[in-house]
Amino acid sequence: MNDRTCIVTRKHAEPDDLIRFVVGPDSAVVPDLKRTLPGRGCWVSAERLYVDKAAAKGHFARAFKRQVVVPPDLGAMVDALLAKAVLGSLGLARKAGMVALGAAKVDGAVRSGKAIAVLHAAEASEDGVRKISQARRATVHLGGPAIPAYKLFAEAELGLALGGANVIHAAVLASDAGRAVLKRMVALDRYRGGSLDDLAMLAAVAGEDDAAEDVE
Repeated sequence: MNDRTCIVTRKHAEPDDLIRFVVGPDSAVVPDLKRTLPGRGCWVSAERLYVDKAAAKGHFARAFKRQVVVPPDLGAMVDALLAKAVLGSLGLARKAGMVALGAAKVDGAVRSGKAIAVLHAAEASEDGVRKISQARRATVHLGGPAIPAYKLFAEAELGLALGGANVIHAAVLASDAGRAVLKRMVALDRYRGGSLDDLAMLAAVAGEDDAAEDVE
């Protein structure tokens, strides 16, 4: 049961690519995101589709070799816990001065190379996202890092976590606190299936670079 193999895919993986589950005193399956809860555990690939499949197909009962109670909202429960972890770490990073707020400051943080990630509220306009995406592309073309961008939260959620209203765009700055935020954002984004818009942007950058090389 300590083998880090997904009970759905049967593939071995590193802990950060899996979610650990244990059985509570009431026989209910409980997510153990910090991997600290006592008892025998089993592992599921850290994407919601696998958690939902494990819940629906009886994988937990087979893994624990006993009858267990699987909460009907287990997939949503894990999502909420991952989101809470991101927002909590964002709040800590903000208090440490490691989060830039507002389109202008985010643009500046991206172009200066200080940003390690960008967050857009779900309500962010296409134009606002496009302008910051241009800054991210420009940074890559100038030899800087590919800075990931995410749409994980509503404006109200970001505002509550960051202590201000109308938080539409934010940049996480390079620091220990910032890297803690990024790690949690990556986990939440992966759980939700990945940022297709962001992947498309990075693919476009790669395509442009390849085209430029062909011309040369």
